[in-house]
Amino acid sequence: MITYNPKDWFKLITQFHKSDTFRRLIPVMIGIGVFTAIIVSFEIYVFHWSYKNNTVTHSILGFVLSMLLVFRTNTAYERWWEGRKIWGDIVNQSRNLSIKLRTYIKKKDHRNELIHAIYTYNYIIRDHLLPNQINTANLTCLPNDLQKELLESEHQPNTISKYLANKTEELRAKGELTEMQVLMLNEEMRSFVNNCGACERIKNTPIPFSYNIFLKKIIFLYVMSIPFAFGPEFRYVTIVISIVVLYVFASIELIAEEIEDPFGDDDNDLPLEDICDRIKNNLLEIMK
Repeated sequence: MITYNPKDWFKLITQFHKSDTFRRLIPVMIGIGVFTAIIVSFEIYVFHWSYKNNTVTHSILGFVLSMLLVFRTNTAYERWWEGRKIWGDIVNQSRNLSIKLRTYIKKKDHRNELIHAIYTYNYIIRDHLLPNQINTANLTCLPNDLQKELLESEHQPNTISKYLANKTEELRAKGELTEMQVLMLNEEMRSFVNNCGACERIKNTPIPFSYNIFLKKIIFLYVMSIPFAFGPEFRYVTIVISIVVLYVFASIELIAEEIEDPFGDDDNDLPLEDICDRIKNNLLEIMK
């Protein structure tokens, strides 16, 4: 995720970051500019079209398209913000569970082993949300048999959830935890499974295909029709109009595509690595 100062207007306006849609759309904008120039030239020198006030209908269609894009952007941002709230809950539950373990379990080795597993759990959820990616460096603080099981399992978060449940049950059987304390710990441990499932729901449920492709087609047809609607009246200024309209509408769609899946490695995705590092530092402080 990009860190920036939202109050620095001049820098934000003049800066072109690698994630800026302008760079990605340059070839398409050049293409639409050439297409518009050809159509306008034919209208002026071949067909001699010279009518005016033909932009009203086209402007109304543009307004309708803008409403569709607003809905598209809001839907994508809701998914991004829901993902951030889920990880905020993961942060809180990790702290709560670690504080309870620090208080309930008197043997330092036992409670530290569980707290190590908790912050490693968050790294595992983060890696689980990325395709075919698991960072073995984050597993070094776990027991060797658990590391081996994690590397062999298809769903790593479930594996470490099972480990936490088994470990607390062992401590209850040994008398280091009471029945009431186990019940209180189960509430936080269950939240890990729920939050992981919520992240998977966002990750594995994209915007419906029909809606997505329909919006792209409408943007394409609208931009391609601009030379015919504005060319006879605005002539070669239509080239600028076409490029600007394409940049605005296509950029909104590209941004929505990027933020609707907030768990990737794109510049506008959630900083999960930083969140996991923050949880780890907090839990290591609790362990002291």
